[in-house]
This record gives sequence, C-alpha cells and structure tokens, in this order.
Amino acid sequence: MDFIDTHQHLIYRDRFGYGWTGGIPALASGDFTLADYRGLTAGAGVAGTIFMEAGVDDADYQREARFIAGLVGTEGLLGQIASCRPEEEAGFEAWLDECSSLKVVGFRRMLHVMPDDLSRSSRFRTNLRRIGAAGLVFDICVLARQLPIAAELVRACGDQPFVLDHCGVPDIAGGAFEAWAAGIDALAELPNVSVKLSGITAYCAAGTASTETVRPWVDHVLDRFGPSRMVWGGDWPVVNLGAGLPEWIAITGELLAGLSSDEQSAIAGGNARDLYGV
Repeated sequence: MDFIDTHQHLIYRDRFGYGWTGGIPALASGDFTLADYRGLTAGAGVAGTIFMEAGVDDADYQREARFIAGLVGTEGLLGQIASCRPEEEAGFEAWLDECSSLKVVGFRRMLHVMPDDLSRSSRFRTNLRRIGAAGLVFDICVLARQLPIAAELVRACGDQPFVLDHCGVPDIAGGAFEAWAAGIDALAELPNVSVKLSGITAYCAAGTASTETVRPWVDHVLDRFGPSRMVWGGDWPVVNLGAGLPEWIAITGELLAGLSSDEQSAIAGGNARDLYGV
C-alpha cells in the first residue's frame, strides 16, 4: 500500500508553544520535524503527508499555518489541515480567506478539550458551513462520550464534509466498547462524514498495543463506514504513546489484509486524495 498520511503533526518549539505536551514525558521536550518524519518512514510506503495542526497555544495557531505553508512541497508534504476558531465571529472569514493561499486542504478545531456546548452555537455552525462552501473538510476530534454531540454537528451541517479523527477516540484500555460503538453507528449513518484510522494504539493500556488488541474496534468502524469512507493517519508523534509509527504502519497492513487490493489502496491513500484534494 502507498500511504497518504492525513495526520502528521510537526513540533517546532523554537517557533511555537505546545502547552498540552507539558504533562506527557514522551512529547514534552525536543522537536519533531519534517526531516525526522521522513527519516523514520523511509522505505515504509508513505507516498505523501498532510500536516495536521498540532494544538499550538492559541496565540500561535495562525502563525503555525503560515509557517507550514512554506514547507508544503518539500519532503512529501502535500498540504495542511489548519486550526480555526469557528466560535468566533470577528476574524473568521478573514482567516478563511487567508488560508486559501496557505495550501490549506481542511480545518480542525479540537473539541475534546473544549466545553461540550461549543459546537452547538449557531455561530459555530454557520462558520462551519462557510468551510463547506469553500469545498474544504472539517476534521472532528472528540472523546468517545462526545460522539452524540459530533452527530448533532454533522446533522446540522449537511453540506459540510467531515472526518472523524482517531476512530472516535475509543477507551480501549477500559474496554468501554458498547457506548462508543453506538456513537460510531449513529455517525456512520450520516453520509457526509468519513472516519480516520489513526491514533488508536495510544488508547490501549501501556504495553498492550497490537493488532489483536485493536482489531475488534477497527473491524467495527470498518464494518459501519466501509472502505470507501475511511482514510489513514499516522498521528506522529502522538503515536509514540502507543505502538510508534513504523509499528503502526505494520499493524495497519495486518488489519486491512483481508480486504481487496482496491479497498486497501482506497483506505491507504485513494480516499484521502479525493477527500482532501491532494
């Protein structure tokens, strides 16, 4: 499989603040650069990447996108998913306009760290519809308990294409399958949302990340969304909290081995090319 990694984080501490990494020893120090990524994945079948906004401190999110725009076209970087603030009226349209020149192929507002009602406001939803009108995807990052809220948002913005990050953040370590599965089922019924096969090894109990551990969860998502509505992401360097990127690539191959070659190719990269326009 030739992968398009739709979830590549990069960390440059001399340029931006990453307050969220402070309590995570594996991520709290050092840089994670584009050159580091390409060295790590050499020969692993990664044909290209899409940068995913890395949760920089609020004061830095626009500067991050401007910086990443200068890297697109190097080291296999095809485009970026930029951070945005749909809950804000002032400046949102101007930011959307600026991003048209920053090689942005989608947007994300991390909702799992924000109040549940943030995405329920009329302003938030109106601004999301502007993203859809521009032909761009919105990535949803929510906790498993917030999946019903995500479904509300998707229903309210029927012309906006969405991607659900990290298979809906299942609590694999806690074995909380049923409620998560019900949330996945509800979202999968909505035609304007796809799912991202990414991140899930980080939700396993320490030392247990493996094909066998994650297979029931991935199989459920694949059964509900189907191969035509799934994209792949590495989630580097957060993936280091689970299997690590090279191992995650190998696990992905094992998880998808039962599919046809066309289905595997669609998940690995074809769907991403169509959805994000890269």
